[in-house]
Amino acid sequence: MDFEKARYNMIEQQVRPWEVLDQDVLDLLAEIHREDFVPAAYQRVALADASIPLGHDEVTMTPKLEARLLQSLLVGPDDRVLEIGTGCGYLTALLAKSARAVVSVDLYPDFTDSARDKLAAHAIDNVTLATGDAANGWPDTAPYDAIAVTGSVPVLTAAFQSQLTIGGRLFVIVGESPVMEARLVTRIGEREWASESLFETDLPALVGAPKRQTFTL
Repeated sequence: MDFEKARYNMIEQQVRPWEVLDQDVLDLLAEIHREDFVPAAYQRVALADASIPLGHDEVTMTPKLEARLLQSLLVGPDDRVLEIGTGCGYLTALLAKSARAVVSVDLYPDFTDSARDKLAAHAIDNVTLATGDAANGWPDTAPYDAIAVTGSVPVLTAAFQSQLTIGGRLFVIVGESPVMEARLVTRIGEREWASESLFETDLPALVGAPKRQTFTL
């Protein structure tokens, strides 16, 4: 398989048409090879417009969604980033190449173990991997300049945005299938945040995420 041709097509036919025009993001997608991170059985479809199974009923984001996340967060070289949901480690690598440091947390130890090996193979050494429940953030090493939540949440609580620095950004997908929206939340003061609706999408829920309260008679 010609991965370079497939990568070019991914960027030009999937990512650019989805309003990802930041050249730094596009260059990063060309530099970091997605097929090196997905499970071996799915390498040939690593650059397709599809979510890839990872085990534990988890899947990756699609490449265009990963690209929109990166473009929205505007991660800079001095930023400390929290990634909630390490998954296969590909988005972790993209964030790490953009940031000063990344803390990435996953519920499943085999995901963090696998990501550690893949990141080391790419000489990426500014990531701290942790195994645990980060459905309400990871306050132990807060605050963060950017937070990326890789699973959807039915309802957005104050937990994530309270762990941002002033000026920090949170990318999160909120709602229940099939109607969800990606949001960018920016902390603009000690008790003040601004929220921007980015686009509609559908993504499996983050394990353990708070659910919307329902009432029965």
